[in-house]
Amino acid sequence: MNIYIPVPVAVKPLSDYRIWIKYSDGAEGEVDFSHLAGKGVFKFWNDYRNFQRVYISDAGAIAWSADIEVCPDATYMRLTGKSVEDLFPSLQTAGVVDQSIAAHSSVKMSLKI
Repeated sequence: MNIYIPVPVAVKPLSDYRIWIKYSDGAEGEVDFSHLAGKGVFKFWNDYRNFQRVYISDAGAIAWSADIEVCPDATYMRLTGKSVEDLFPSLQTAGVVDQSIAAHSSVKMSLKI
């Protein structure tokens, strides 16, 4: 079973802890991360210059350093309003539950991206 998951291809920082991001399927727009600023590891952004260093890591994550990154799949769902079921319809149709996707989704949910 082949599953196409769009990946980030471009990202740039905007004001007020927002980024502009573009994905491989052409989806693009702004995502607000202000709810994370100043919390936990995201205290790193207290110096706003650190937030402005956003990039796409070699692994495809949206990153600010080797230690600070967010899941590109969760960000894509936030940008497009799509759900996990929208991204992986064949899993739902076949009644298949991929444990790695389920585990990954629980991490994304805990970050509330």
